[in-house]
Amino acid sequence: MIDIGLSKLALIGVVALVVIGPEKLPRVARTIGTLLGKAQRYVSDVKAEVNRSMELEELRKLQSTMQDAAKGVEQSIHNTAADLEKDWSDVTRAEDSASVMDALNATIIPAYKHPGKNWRLKRGATPQWFKARAGVRTKALSGAARVARYRPRKFHG
Repeated sequence: MIDIGLSKLALIGVVALVVIGPEKLPRVARTIGTLLGKAQRYVSDVKAEVNRSMELEELRKLQSTMQDAAKGVEQSIHNTAADLEKDWSDVTRAEDSASVMDALNATIIPAYKHPGKNWRLKRGATPQWFKARAGVRTKALSGAARVARYRPRKFHG
């Protein structure tokens, strides 16, 4: 690179002042500044384009790597599924189906029975006698049944 110090810049300024003259020097300096600015913008644009092309190449490499990895995972899933289907067909194609049925009947799982919980009732680990003493509602009553139960009775007297 050119080594230009302050003393060399001052020498160039004095020579330009003598050669160009004091009238035209500001216009020439503006023109030179404009041209230098354009040159710097052009260099920065070229650098940015080179950086973008390098990043694009890296992204393409990353994309191809990810696609290869996805293909490998997909292949392993297909292999596992094929092995599973083979094992399942071996199990279901038992030659002695009676022994298989006997083995299955030995471990009969009872059918699902809904617990029959009532969401209106408060349930917990509190004993029933404590709930009765504390007045906690343990049976669901309709509105009409509650009114009939707690309505004051008339005295026939």
